[in-house]
Amino acid sequence: MKFDGCNALITGASAGIGREFVRQLASRAKSLILVARREQRLNDLCEELNQRYPNLAISFRKTDLADLTQLNELLAWLDRERIDVDLLINNAGLGDSGPFATSDPLRNEQMTLVNMVALTTLTRHLLPRMMATRRGGILNVSSSAGFLPIPDFAVYAATKAYVTSFSEALRVELRGTGVSVCALCPGPVHTEFQAVAKRPGAQPDTGPEFVYVPVEGVVRSALAALEADRPLFIPGLPIKLGMFLVRATPMPILRLLSRFAPRRGCAI
Repeated sequence: MKFDGCNALITGASAGIGREFVRQLASRAKSLILVARREQRLNDLCEELNQRYPNLAISFRKTDLADLTQLNELLAWLDRERIDVDLLINNAGLGDSGPFATSDPLRNEQMTLVNMVALTTLTRHLLPRMMATRRGGILNVSSSAGFLPIPDFAVYAATKAYVTSFSEALRVELRGTGVSVCALCPGPVHTEFQAVAKRPGAQPDTGPEFVYVPVEGVVRSALAALEADRPLFIPGLPIKLGMFLVRATPMPILRLLSRFAPRRGCAI
């Protein structure tokens, strides 16, 4: 799929990777639909784009994708306004860092709703139209965390494993339909994600600086991967090599290695 003249819907569009998708698509798209929880940020972003790209049709919808009522209202609005979407970027995501036994049950529910349910529901709603016109692209933002179970990120990693598996299966189903599917599996990126995922009183989880990839590079490469009809993209050579080794290592060996990994204390 080529993005020139596309009608794109981006979730989680108010910050981080989602906002960068918006900015990089603005010069090529015909229209953009931005979806996120923070209305003021969406409004500010729309004003920025309207000044730079006066011919771009841009609209936004304040939606908390962890709220099924708001999700259904978003779908109804798309239908009511007869908005055709031929590029769907499922970017919205929630994380949590810490032992599962002390996790917030509400946060766990919100993660599954945003990372899996909303992504699946939006894809199902928009896909038939893409297939009917034989033109479409679906970019699902997964994570390198989805390649293996990660202690202290148990629910988050599991939801991202779902996103990657779902994307791979859907891609096979859509072969020959004109609709491309790609899973983006980034490692560490400097966004607000780490700060939001950390629990009160805890320090954000950080890794060595050399594994981080600039958000601009992540988005640029992800869009190129979808245009090239690639099934999966991992930005950054260190993470790419690391995930290759992880995926090639049998699970019994990974379990053994996990015994030597440093662990947080689990206070219940």
